[in-house]
Amino acid sequence: MAFTYIFGPVASSRLGRSLGLDLLGSRICSMDCLYCEVGRTDELTLLRAPYVPADVLLEELERWREGNTIFPDHVTLGGAGEPCLNSELGAIIRGCRRILPEVPVAVLTNSTLMADPAVREELALADVVLPSLDSLVEEEFNKLNRPCGGLTAAGIAESLLQFRRMFGGKIFLEILLAQGMNDSEENLALLREFVKRLGPDRVDVTTLSRPGAYPVAKPVAPEVRERWCGEFAAFCPQEREAPGSVFLRTGQRADHVERDQKTVADTVARSLRRRPQTPGQLALSLSLPLERVEHALAILLHEGIIHRAQGMTEHLDTHEPFYSCQ
Repeated sequence: MAFTYIFGPVASSRLGRSLGLDLLGSRICSMDCLYCEVGRTDELTLLRAPYVPADVLLEELERWREGNTIFPDHVTLGGAGEPCLNSELGAIIRGCRRILPEVPVAVLTNSTLMADPAVREELALADVVLPSLDSLVEEEFNKLNRPCGGLTAAGIAESLLQFRRMFGGKIFLEILLAQGMNDSEENLALLREFVKRLGPDRVDVTTLSRPGAYPVAKPVAPEVRERWCGEFAAFCPQEREAPGSVFLRTGQRADHVERDQKTVADTVARSLRRRPQTPGQLALSLSLPLERVEHALAILLHEGIIHRAQGMTEHLDTHEPFYSCQ
């Protein structure tokens, strides 16, 4: 069964088995981050609109439910950009609750639209909100995140604090570090104080693990990331699931789900349309044995559906090749 705006479930270190919903349909965002793994922003905007209408997306979710008996751990609203730009966000969250009432709703956001009270009210309908905030140094914010005019790091931080005061769900904050961009002592000190005020349920300090939209963005060294993680240790998860150990709600291992090879190949191709990935990354995110992923990649290469991306492993902590459908 083909879907246009639903992908997964995929394995997520923060959300378990996550069923993704694309609220945008294309690369529409309020920022053009140097590190973005889905590519350069095609439409840079702060204009909210029904980029993917709620009824279209929810009709797909109804069909997905009819064809599945094992449910994900979360339904995650995202896309190749900023999902809060979809003006029907609230209706989509309510629809997800109606269709899959037993599954919590999570929303990924770059936090740029939280200054809008309507956006905060809509986001408050979710169970988990996963905002990102990479730098509170304005120069770093502008250089790394390349926001729409009028956005400031200080304004975004204040709107996050406003949201925290009204939101009874969980907040998982993400900070992505790029070498020489936002790994400064000044930013670390500012974010440390901000996190104390925000009181998130979790903080994840990450760095690039896939090629970014612009080659100037490079991952920080492991020891730098580890030091930053130590600074936020009180908010970091104490126990992380080992790779490949994500379980379905029934207790059945995800990689024991039977799928024929055509289904596997289609699943791999859909995932690669969203971002370049290595065989190992695909196996982990899709909860598939590596050999089945490699077989699917061979089929897709032979059919000319995907290609092996050249020169993408430089500066990244991997020797595996990246594959792309873009």
